[in-house]
Amino acid sequence: MFDLRYHVASLTAVFVALVIGILVGVGLSGKGFVNDAERDNLTNQISSLQQQVDSAQGSLDSASRVEEALRRFADETYPSVVSRRLDGKRVAVLFVGPVDAGTAFSVRKAVVDAGGTIVRTRSIRVPLDTKRVQEILKRQASFRQLQGVAQLGDLGGALGAELVGGEATPLWDALDETMVLERKGLSAPPVDAVVVVRTAEPQRGPTKAFLAGVYSGLARAGGAAVGVDSSGTGASAIPAFALSGLSTVDSVDTSAGRLALVLVLGGAAPGSYGVKEPAADGILPPVTPSPTQG
Repeated sequence: MFDLRYHVASLTAVFVALVIGILVGVGLSGKGFVNDAERDNLTNQISSLQQQVDSAQGSLDSASRVEEALRRFADETYPSVVSRRLDGKRVAVLFVGPVDAGTAFSVRKAVVDAGGTIVRTRSIRVPLDTKRVQEILKRQASFRQLQGVAQLGDLGGALGAELVGGEATPLWDALDETMVLERKGLSAPPVDAVVVVRTAEPQRGPTKAFLAGVYSGLARAGGAAVGVDSSGTGASAIPAFALSGLSTVDSVDTSAGRLALVLVLGGAAPGSYGVKEPAADGILPPVTPSPTQG
């Protein structure tokens, strides 16, 4: 996505550099190092670049006004557009890393505003203590096929399936003390959709393979599975989510982001939505009439 602010900053930096150049040139001209033709050429370059800076700044001001108008429109229409889109749907939320209160609030607001219910939230610790995990898996014969570092992707996939399917969750129960940072809600009810948030830094090695398995397991478990991000400037997890087959929504802390999340959780076309560059499918999926409008 083209960033007009970055373009203005770049032009300004070049403009300042040329101004310094012309000033140095003028100083040197007194000693005979710069002739009149070269000085006129530098002056013309500065004049041309100044016009570009002024034009880009005008476009930026106009874009900022449009952006503000769209933000206000999204804020004002959001309640009526999301109404009842998730009626009766149960949602699980998985945090990779500690629970972030702001993002948790945004996700909960989106689900509740649309008539849905968050039935459970889990937060897992990373990097994974692979040695301890392997010790636990070896205690039960039923986990034999998941033993070994090479099987961490399969282990993650099985945990993802349990999180969505509910009912019996032997892996989550066995790994609770080692892996789970925070647990809210019962494990039993199956869910219709799941939201994933990564608050931890990007992982490497065995933990990276494990998380890829978790994301893929959620994507394959049935129902909507969406990885979300806020509008902050930290390392984005969106590319990792998308690579594993999750739909993605960035800027979930805004009305537009929450609306996109509700639409995907409610059955809109899977994809990558938002205002940041990885959002290849636009800001929102197609908005169909809600049950109240229907």
